Amino acid sequence: MDTVLSLPALLTDRFQAVTGVDPELRPATKPQFGHFQSNVALRLAKAEGKPPREIAQRIVAEADVADLCEPLEVAGPGFINIRLRSDVLAGVVTGILRDPDAVIEQADQPQRVVIDYSAPNVAKPMHVGNLRSTIIGDCFARVLRAQGHTVIAQNHIGDWGTQFGMLVEQILFEGIDADTLDLDSSVALYRRAQEHFRSDEAFADASRRRVVALQSGDEQTRSIWRSLIEVSKAGFNAAYRRLGVLLTDDDLAGESIYNDLLAGVADDLSAAGIAVVDQGALVVFVPGDEAPLIVRKTDGGYGYAATDLAAVRYRFGTLDADRCIYVVGSPQAHHFAQVFAVSRMAGWVPEGGVLEHVGFGSVLGPDGKMFKTRDGKTVTLDTLLDLAEDVAAPDIAMAAVKYADLSTSLHKDYVFDADRMVATTGNTGPYLQYAHARVSGILRKADAEGWASDGVTVLDDPAEQALALLLSRFGEIVDEVSTSLQPHKLCTYLFDTATALSTFYEQCPVLKSEGEVRTSRLAICAATRTVLSKGLYLLGIVAPERM
Repeated sequence: MDTVLSLPALLTDRFQAVTGVDPELRPATKPQFGHFQSNVALRLAKAEGKPPREIAQRIVAEADVADLCEPLEVAGPGFINIRLRSDVLAGVVTGILRDPDAVIEQADQPQRVVIDYSAPNVAKPMHVGNLRSTIIGDCFARVLRAQGHTVIAQNHIGDWGTQFGMLVEQILFEGIDADTLDLDSSVALYRRAQEHFRSDEAFADASRRRVVALQSGDEQTRSIWRSLIEVSKAGFNAAYRRLGVLLTDDDLAGESIYNDLLAGVADDLSAAGIAVVDQGALVVFVPGDEAPLIVRKTDGGYGYAATDLAAVRYRFGTLDADRCIYVVGSPQAHHFAQVFAVSRMAGWVPEGGVLEHVGFGSVLGPDGKMFKTRDGKTVTLDTLLDLAEDVAAPDIAMAAVKYADLSTSLHKDYVFDADRMVATTGNTGPYLQYAHARVSGILRKADAEGWASDGVTVLDDPAEQALALLLSRFGEIVDEVSTSLQPHKLCTYLFDTATALSTFYEQCPVLKSEGEVRTSRLAICAATRTVLSKGLYLLGIVAPERM
C-alpha cells in the first residue's frame, strides 16, 4: 500500500467529513481500547438531541476508514475506539526506509521567510540572550528549510550608533592600531571607553561629535569602525562554530545597512500623516497605545524604532519576504508590536504578509535566580558553554544546552543546571543522542551478520505498534513547529519516540529474534534512527553513531 505519514491527521479528516467537527482524537489509555479514542458523539449529543451511543453508531457506520482501521467500536456512554490496521502501520515504517526524505512533508506553497536572530553587539562579548536567540533562530531556519521554504537569515548585529563614537575616540586617545585588536582586547577597550565617557565631559563631547563623523562618512572614523566589526565577526564566527549553527558572514545584516534609509522612512511617514511632531520629536501614535513610537528624536537622531521600521520595509520590499520572524527577548514585545503596527499603517507589509515576534524568557542559575557573575554582571555565552563542557564532551554539552533551551515553552525562563542537562537519562538532549547511538549499534551488529532490514511484514506487539504510530507523526509535528514556532513540541515528540524505542527494546528482542520477526524489528530500528537523526538535526543537535 502507499505510505501514510500522518495517520492521526488523516483519521481526523475522515471523521470530520462525517461529524462536521474536530473528532479530537486522543491516544487510548489502554491497549485493549485500540490506538485512539474520540468523544465526538458525546459532544454532538446535545446539539442533535439524541443519545450519544446512537450518534456514535451512526459515525461508525458512515466513517470511511476501513482502509486504515480495524472495525470501529462504540464503548461506554458513546466513546469511539479506533484501532489502526497492522499493515497500515507496517507500511508507514517501510515507507520511511524506502524514502527517508519523505518523512518531512514539503510545503504546498513555499514561502520566502526572513528570520531575524542572534544579533550580538560589535565590541561586546556575546551573552545569554544572544545564546537563546541564536539557538532558537537556527532551529526555525532548519525546520523551514526542510519543508522547502526559502529562508533568509538576517543577523541584525549592533554595528551602529553612539557607542562607536565612544570606541573610535578611545582608540584615537590611546593611539591604538585598530587592526591589532582581537575580541578580548576590544571588549576591554569598550569598558575603558565607558569609564572614560562617564568621567570626562570633554571626552564625552568628543565622542558625540565622532558619532556625527561616522554617520557623515568621515574616512578615518569609518576605517576604525570597519576594523572593530572585523574583530567582532571573528568572535561571532568562533561562537557559531562552537554552537554548530548555520549562520555565516553572508547572513550579516547589521543596523548600519539601514542608515541611509532612515530619513526616507521619516519623510514618508510624515508625508502620509502617520507621523507627527510632538515636543520636538517625530512620533507615531499607535491606536490603542498611550506611548508613541519615536521615529526621530528631538536632536534629529534616529533610534532603534527607525532602524526596525526601515528593516521591515526593506525585508518586504527588497528581499520580497512573505513572512518575517523576529527572535528577540520577550521584554521587546511592546516595541515590536508598535513597529509592526506602524509598518502596516504605512502600507509596507503586503496583503498576506506575516510579521511575528517570537519572544523568549531568561536563563536562570541553579538557584532559580537570574544568571549573573559573582560581581553581578551578565554572564557571557562562552562562560555558559564552558560550564557545560566542564562536565561533558563538546557535542554532548552542546546537545544539552540546545535541548534545555528548546524543550520548554520559549516565553518561559529556564534553569541552566549543567549536571542535570548532560544526563543521558530523563528528558535531555544527551538522552536522545544515546537513543540514536543505541539503535545505530543494533543496526551495526545486524549489518555485520548480514541481516536485512528492508521492510516490515510483522507488527503484532503493542510496543512495536506504539513506536510505528509515533514514527507516522513526524511530518505532522515538523509542520506544526513551522506554523506555531514552538520547538518544544518537536522536543516532546522526540523524547516520546526515544522512550517508546526503549520500551520496544525491552519487550521485543531484536537481534535474538529470527526470520521475518527479526527483519521487521530491524526495519523498525532503522526507521526510528532516520526519524531521530532528522529530528535532532532540526534542533541543531549532533546525532552520534556511538556514545
